Amino acid sequence: MKTNFDQTDRRILSELQENGRISIVELANRINLTKTPCAERVRRLERDSVIKGYRAELDPNALGAGFVMIVLVTLAQTSDNAFELFDTAVRRIPEVQTCFMVAGNFEYLLLVRTSDITQYRSVLGDQIGKLPGVQQTQSFVVMEEVVNRKAIPV
Repeated sequence: MKTNFDQTDRRILSELQENGRISIVELANRINLTKTPCAERVRRLERDSVIKGYRAELDPNALGAGFVMIVLVTLAQTSDNAFELFDTAVRRIPEVQTCFMVAGNFEYLLLVRTSDITQYRSVLGDQIGKLPGVQQTQSFVVMEEVVNRKAIPV
């Protein structure tokens, strides 16, 4: 569902992506609105689920999750039921930060964060490899994070 946003909505979204803790007063000042209409626009964007929430950006290294692996997953079957079973089960693995269903030579691409290769090996063998329908996995170590944009162009 794509909604039409005016330039003011886009500026609000841009500012909030940059700093979700900004006060309504400061936000209103930055986009040249008064407080009340600015707050009303933010509430509308939240109500319409354009703004889905607010989060702190954490340092994965400080939390022991700086080791990143990309995992390609091939399923033995590609029926709707197989996808549903996999989707439900993969959501239960906290080390899986991102899971994409993709079109191509494999069905899923996972971004997995752990403390090191030893923990990753455990997650792969004890959890990812035992997910419903998994036929094969391929793992790629991330050597350097070159771009990881959190903001969506508005």
